[in-house]
Amino acid sequence: MIFKEYPDVVNVNQMSQMLGISEKSAYRLLKKNCIEHFKVGRTYKIPKLHIFNYLHVTGRS
Repeated sequence: MIFKEYPDVVNVNQMSQMLGISEKSAYRLLKKNCIEHFKVGRTYKIPKLHIFNYLHVTGRS
């Protein structure tokens, strides 16, 4: 399984590492609602499932 070392809900820094992009680009994706997320206070929280959806990852082997 990919990204198994990351928790089920990640922050922006972790998401940027997962996608291999800068934090600035990660924030841009979130602000454009390209990846579903929610905020707790001023902190973005991104369920790993939504990152899979963004990458169009399926359960097929």
